[in-house]
Amino acid sequence: MDQTHIHLLITHLPIFGSLLGTLVLGYGMWKKSDTTQLASYYLLVISALGAMIAYLTGEAAEETVENIQGVSESVIEQHADFASYALVALITVGVFSLVGIYFKSTKSTFAKPVAIITLFLALISFGLVARTGYLGGQIRHTEIASGTLQTAGEQGGEQDGDDD
Repeated sequence: MDQTHIHLLITHLPIFGSLLGTLVLGYGMWKKSDTTQLASYYLLVISALGAMIAYLTGEAAEETVENIQGVSESVIEQHADFASYALVALITVGVFSLVGIYFKSTKSTFAKPVAIITLFLALISFGLVARTGYLGGQIRHTEIASGTLQTAGEQGGEQDGDDD
């Protein structure tokens, strides 16, 4: 397994992890559950680590696909540029999550403000990482970029009236 494979495997972790962590944090704040909030913080830290791995393996993935016919260099560059913003956002969320874990553990009065800030940052970072994933999907999934759907005949499937 090389870095390109790792990149493709890990890229979904920051997307779904940040979404799940954000939802769990919001739920934990609503229910005033320290345990649920701690779980969300751990999810967000894991998502940040996943984003770092995805970012670090991105260059190798770019080298693998950039010379494939039909792959657009500009789409790769958009994906890479947006990945930088998503990485910074998720690392920030990860750091705030670690601070949140500390404040929850010590029962600090700063725990609630940190949770609110973390939730806000997590919402933003999810948007950034989701957009990064969308741009990454356009690199090899041209059906996303074109915005068109193929009919069954164009996909090689059976059409009505093909009883021969």
